[in-house]
Amino acid sequence: MDNNLFNIKNGRNLTMLVDFYELTMGNGYLESDLSDTIAYFDMFFRRIPDGGGYCIMSGVEQLIEYLSNLKFTDEDIDYLKSKNYFSDKFLEYLRNFKFQCDVWAIPEGNPVFPGEPLVTVRGPIMQAQFVETMILLTINHQTLIATKANRICRAADGRPVMEFGSRRAQGYDGAIYGARSAIIGGCTSTACTIAEQMFNVPASGTMAHSWVQLFPTEFEAFKTWAETYPNNCVLLVDTYNVLKSGIPNAIKVFDEILTPMGVKPKGIRIDSGDITYLTKKCRTLLDEAGYPDVKIIVSNSLDEHIITHVLSQGAKIDSFGVGERLITAKSEPVFGGVYKLVAIEHKGKIIAKIKISENEEKITNPGFKKIYRLFDKTTDKAIADLICLNSETIDNSKPLEIFDPVFTWKKKKLNNYYAKELMVKIFDKGIPCYESPSVKEIQEYAKSETNKLWEEVLRFENPHNYYVDLSNQLWDLKHDLLNKYASLYE
Repeated sequence: MDNNLFNIKNGRNLTMLVDFYELTMGNGYLESDLSDTIAYFDMFFRRIPDGGGYCIMSGVEQLIEYLSNLKFTDEDIDYLKSKNYFSDKFLEYLRNFKFQCDVWAIPEGNPVFPGEPLVTVRGPIMQAQFVETMILLTINHQTLIATKANRICRAADGRPVMEFGSRRAQGYDGAIYGARSAIIGGCTSTACTIAEQMFNVPASGTMAHSWVQLFPTEFEAFKTWAETYPNNCVLLVDTYNVLKSGIPNAIKVFDEILTPMGVKPKGIRIDSGDITYLTKKCRTLLDEAGYPDVKIIVSNSLDEHIITHVLSQGAKIDSFGVGERLITAKSEPVFGGVYKLVAIEHKGKIIAKIKISENEEKITNPGFKKIYRLFDKTTDKAIADLICLNSETIDNSKPLEIFDPVFTWKKKKLNNYYAKELMVKIFDKGIPCYESPSVKEIQEYAKSETNKLWEEVLRFENPHNYYVDLSNQLWDLKHDLLNKYASLYE
């Protein structure tokens, strides 16, 4: 998206959207002569929402916009000075702030999995620490919604899904960037008009129940709508009674208004009631009236589970409008990404750092890393992801043995495979060096990459655990550090 359009629509400087401790630590680093220490941070997540098998990466474009526009205003400096908490030296540093970090990220649309870095930041500790909140906020939210949308769209089994959730989103940004991520996840359109303007994605919508209520009769409401929008006539038929009023009046308008004009009616929408029963009856009535091409659209608190159930019961649905349960990821509305220090540099040498916990899943993978996705050459299906130290490379021409990083005796030897490096550099010493694709291009990429996962990984119930393994070098480094600190647990 054009940065100028972003700034016009956004109208905000988000530099101060930080947790206060990022400022207090920054001040402490400067006062302790640690501010120039080069640090490496990874943003990753530990668990897939909804018990799913994968997530869809989203939010990189907005992260680039944020990091490209970091600037402390005079008002920011005056506010921080009023706190009587920060040194004049630190405030002067902020006044002349210039972002200087290197940043890598997995491009949007890629399936991603627990434990692997989604974003890596390298740079002066003050800066790399400072951007923590916005990296987490941006990637956590958009990846959550893209993942939920992808699940819902797969449940729809090829039927179009429209995102209808703006009015139930958690705030303006939740609506705007939720709509963007819903498109990335597979939705064909959004009801959010500003999202179309900002991201060049389709906006769609017809009428609300208030339109029907305003007129003396339902027929007059439908008739007026058909005369106003003859080429895009979709009628909401559940204001009063779907089968006794809505459908008969819709068919009457099709017969008396649109057919004489030589225009084919588009569809009807049902927003309440027993979806399976009503859509079956409506399909029969429309077919008998000579309108087999009229589409049946349903909405009303849908999610992937409800969609799966009604379709399995034989519901006659051509497309879905999904609102609150998509835009809020209602079933599990938190994406638990974290941001952890994994290394520092000393005299040009990378020194790995690790966070240890009695909870095994909270033990971090140390060091400066890269990720390879390994594919079967015959099927083009993803086999596993391999997290390596950044200095490592994979030679596709040679066999490769991978192993489970917890149950290390579980091993697999690969021969007919190829490896794809996942992360790309998006900032080089503070300068953006990556151009984001359009939202529609990301959507197509997400669809293509998701199709490379095995069906067992894609299923909703008890999905197969996709393997995220560590290279031998990384595993050795991690366990050397664990052994180093083992005495603390004796």
